[in-house]
Parts: sequence; C-alpha cells; structure tokens
Amino acid sequence: MTFDRTVKIAPSILAADFANFGAECAAIEKQGADWVHVDVMDGHFVPNISFGPATCAAIRPHIKGVMDVHLMIAPVDPYIDAFAQAGADVITAHVEAGPHIHRTLQAIRAAGVKAGVALNPGTPAAAVEHLLDIADLVCVMTVNPGFGGQKFIDMTDKIRTLRAMIGDRPVHIEIDGGVDVNTAPGVTQAGADVLVAGSAVFRGGSVSNPEPYGENIRAIRAAASGTYV
Repeated sequence: MTFDRTVKIAPSILAADFANFGAECAAIEKQGADWVHVDVMDGHFVPNISFGPATCAAIRPHIKGVMDVHLMIAPVDPYIDAFAQAGADVITAHVEAGPHIHRTLQAIRAAGVKAGVALNPGTPAAAVEHLLDIADLVCVMTVNPGFGGQKFIDMTDKIRTLRAMIGDRPVHIEIDGGVDVNTAPGVTQAGADVLVAGSAVFRGGSVSNPEPYGENIRAIRAAASGTYV
C-alpha cells in the first residue's frame, strides 16, 4: 500500500450477497472500488455477529487490491495473527475495545499489517492523540457500530480535529457509516480520504448485474470531489 490522500471508496461487504462473497468482491473491484472493507462483529463488542478469519481467507484470492478488515470485537489481540494470516492489508481495532490500544496497534504492525484505530461516535478525537505515530489509519464511526444501513451521525468537527492533529503524518482518515452521495462531500471537505459505503454501493446491483455498483461508486466519488450533479 502506497500512501496518498486521494479519495478511496471502500465498499463494505456486509451489504453484499453472503452466498456470493468471492464474486461480489471481484465485481466491486472491477466496477471501481479502491478497497474492500470487511466488517467483523462478535456479538459482544457490538450487538451483531458477522464473520471471522476463515471468511477473510476465503475471499482474499478474489481481492486484487486492499482488504481492509474492521474488527468490531473485544478482545482484539488474540485474533490479530489470524486475520493477518488471512490476508488483511489493514486491521482496525476500536479504541474502546480494550485497555491497551497502543499495545494492540504495536501487535498489528508487528504482524506485518497496517494498523488502524476506530472511534465510536461518543469517543472524542483526543482519544487517539498519542497513537498517531503508530497508526496508519483512523476510522471515524458515523453510526454506532453493529448494523448496516443506519442513519449518518454528523462527525464533521471530529474529522477536522483529527485532520489537524495528523498534520503531515501518513495517516488515513476513514469514515464508516451512512456514507452516500449526500454525506460524502462534508466528510471529505473536513479531511477524510477513505469512504466506507455498504448499501449505497450495493443498492440496485448483483453479481449477475454489477453495473449499478459502478454507477453508485462513481456517484459517491463524484460527490466527494464536488462534481456530482
């Protein structure tokens, strides 16, 4: 992964057809997705269960680009190696998921993976201030984690604060939750460069009819750059 701040669209496969994960991953990449976002939920840290390392390993051969694994689980540390071995390029842990988030980020990097740290809507930007030198990505949750398709929570001020804190460090700001053509402009103007979108990307398409994925991705990208009409 070469760092740059151009806007990247990262469809969340939580909104994909679970019976066709491999084909769905290949389809969204072919239609213009920059990253593939994998939401891992444990039914403990968040009120839902999704999938684990075995699923990541199964879809990895179908993903040519970045596999962005978002761990909404607690504890995190015992599972880092499994997700790294499954082929994750980025592993993101929540600052709220354990008492030693600095150690968690160290462990992710030690596994040879880019380290991300996520902030729930109720957690201030200051919580990651002393993590920015060992983080590769900060994920700002714009919904309360656990379910797809939720209404966007405005975290623009937090994003601006983070962007100022990051300065010239090579750290991405990722937005996760309720991203669509209406919300993308505000978050990118505030400083975000990775946009996770689930239903807004997969709406209207399928493995057998993937063109709507491309239309949706292009619309979000255009909105983020201010050229969407």
